[in-house]
Amino acid sequence: MNTMKWLLKREFWEHKGSFFWAPVILGMVMVAVTGITVVYGMSSGHSVFKLNLNGEMQNMKAMFAAMSPEDHRQTMGVLSNICLGAGLPLMMMLAVTTFFYCLGALHDERRDRSILFWKSLPLSDTQTVLSKVAMVTVAAPLIALAVSLATSLALMLIIGTVAMFHGLNVFGGILGNRGVYMLPLQVIGVLPVYLLCALPTVGWLLLVSSWARSKPFLWAVGVPLIALILVKWVGYLLGMSSAASWLMSNVAGRMLLGLVPGSWLFDHNRAGAVLREPGIDLLAQAWPTLATPGVWIGAAAGVLMIYGAMRLRRFKDEG
Repeated sequence: MNTMKWLLKREFWEHKGSFFWAPVILGMVMVAVTGITVVYGMSSGHSVFKLNLNGEMQNMKAMFAAMSPEDHRQTMGVLSNICLGAGLPLMMMLAVTTFFYCLGALHDERRDRSILFWKSLPLSDTQTVLSKVAMVTVAAPLIALAVSLATSLALMLIIGTVAMFHGLNVFGGILGNRGVYMLPLQVIGVLPVYLLCALPTVGWLLLVSSWARSKPFLWAVGVPLIALILVKWVGYLLGMSSAASWLMSNVAGRMLLGLVPGSWLFDHNRAGAVLREPGIDLLAQAWPTLATPGVWIGAAAGVLMIYGAMRLRRFKDEG
């Protein structure tokens, strides 16, 4: 356990720019842009807390006073979701950084010959590869979640402060919305689902990273795409075009998009059910995915590919 802890620290130190500084800088840019936009709007008289109705600027303080309790609750919910939505760009960045991290995780150490140093230490290939899997499926999402929460809080502070300058107190309404507190807990509760859905992508990328001598990106993306094109062509000739869509969703999609948070929502068997569910309830949308056999088959395939990456790391050398 102590060895795994230090291996995770090593991965974080070596890739601190991707896993920590990149989301922090993106969050700071989002807060700065929001702050500058709000300040400019206030100075120019076009505040976000004034609406143009029938050619006249109406202050939202008067509108809030005339609202029914239900309308007021819904409005506060919209403001809360705007703040919580700051995490979406950070989650997309997480998918990109972890994708390229997996591609270079085992390839780069062979390219720069640092693998010789690490193999001289009492570290097994199993421990090394599992530390990289844990980094992308557990540690990196938790870091992104922490940064997104800090960004959301900063946006809440900006919106609430600006509203106070217009005589409108929205802090109570925003902080009284249970979604502000429940969404972070739901994201943590969804992590096991994210891990299982990410295993096929992580396994495929690590397998390619441990095998490819050069250009792992082309191998990782090109092979599934070429397979899709061939199946599409054969299916068109034989009148079996549905095979291409099945392959795209259940094979190529799981191999390439598993690291995208919420990728389970694109399951074609559940898309209609998900789109009909109102509101944000991540647990209710994510955990039923585990009832589909495709998730477990993909996870098993991912584990096999991770095992293959361990074996290749043990025997393959660029010499």
